[in-house]
Amino acid sequence: MSLCLASAGVVKALQVAAFTLAWTHSIEKTAWQEDWLVTPAGLTLQQARIKGTGAGMEPPPEAHLVDGWFQWSPPPALRAEVVLGNSGAAGEWHLCSVGRCQTLSEIFEHPIGANVTTMSVCRDP
Repeated sequence: MSLCLASAGVVKALQVAAFTLAWTHSIEKTAWQEDWLVTPAGLTLQQARIKGTGAGMEPPPEAHLVDGWFQWSPPPALRAEVVLGNSGAAGEWHLCSVGRCQTLSEIFEHPIGANVTTMSVCRDP
């Protein structure tokens, strides 16, 4: 499977079956992580983690504190695409797979800036 990232008219395909999306909350400056699977039917969120709590980032009641992270597994839901905005207030999104993390700017090989990035499963032509 391949993950397609699209931003400002450029598309990058990454050969990954699973990845972690990581970022910093723009107000609270707290780390967030989400583990995703790339499937033929779409993207599915497997687990989410927050390194603290604060305004607009309360973990759900089923979250458990593990090694300083509130962790939980949301109900399964396939997503055709996931849109990543960028306020510029908290740094960049990071995509991690097989022990390697890169910013979106590193993946696209140019600054993303405030451009929106869309994640989806790559479809064969």
